[in-house]
Amino acid sequence: MKAYVFPGQGAQFVGMGKDLYDNSPIAKELFENANQILGFRITDLMFAGTDEDLKQTKVTQPAIFLHSVILAKVLGNDFKPDMVAGHSLGEFSALVAAGALSFDDGLRLVSARAMAMQKACELEPSTMAAVLGLDDMKVEEICASINEVVVAANYNCPGQLVISGSVKGIDMACEKLKEAGAKRALKLAVSGAFHSPFMEPARQELEAAINSTPFSKPICPIYQNVTAKPTTNPEEIKTNLIAQLTSPVRWTQTVQNMIADGATEFVELGPGNVLQGLIKKVNKDVAAESKQSL
Repeated sequence: MKAYVFPGQGAQFVGMGKDLYDNSPIAKELFENANQILGFRITDLMFAGTDEDLKQTKVTQPAIFLHSVILAKVLGNDFKPDMVAGHSLGEFSALVAAGALSFDDGLRLVSARAMAMQKACELEPSTMAAVLGLDDMKVEEICASINEVVVAANYNCPGQLVISGSVKGIDMACEKLKEAGAKRALKLAVSGAFHSPFMEPARQELEAAINSTPFSKPICPIYQNVTAKPTTNPEEIKTNLIAQLTSPVRWTQTVQNMIADGATEFVELGPGNVLQGLIKKVNKDVAAESKQSL
């Protein structure tokens, strides 16, 4: 069975999606449609901007979404997923690719999500850190022992977990984690504590937008970040999507469940190849490739 997966924030690069725009009339039309919806020429920033341009959350999230979704659309009849999943932002790409959301609605939600997250980041300083080489349960235990907001945010693969919280809390956690034997506990260059209670204002804002957006039954099951389990129920999809901003991304568990349910081949659509690498770390025997162009 074939699983398609979609990357999240951090995978962007200058020039992303340009060959799709140049070589496919379908892609060109969708990109131009996106420029209209967003009210600025995101294609200029994607194809010929600077790294700094692409790092702005309001640009990063729609850019990655567009590259991923437009690639799936251009594949046409070759895009036949048995199951889909996306990492954080990538869940929106997965939902549009699998037909649960329209292209326009998906882009509007991603743009709203980016703005809401940016606002939440500006309310209170917060950050994230990558922890390598410790058991997930040990990391959770140390986070729980700190008298500050510190939570597990991304279960990326065995031995790689990202934590999220207050600046003070993350500093304290990094010290304790290193003492406990972590190979690395490294603060990330992010604008805030994603997938933590610090995103509650953004969750509330996005909830209103999600609830007013029509969702359909997808063409295949989507494994969602919050539960790591498959669903095709539009109401369940919406509930999980609303919870996603303040809940951890259970990527390790998602990949394990997809393999247990019969996935033998994973294809990552969009910029970068981060997910391909993580999938291989979850199970080295499964076939995984990344695709950035036709």
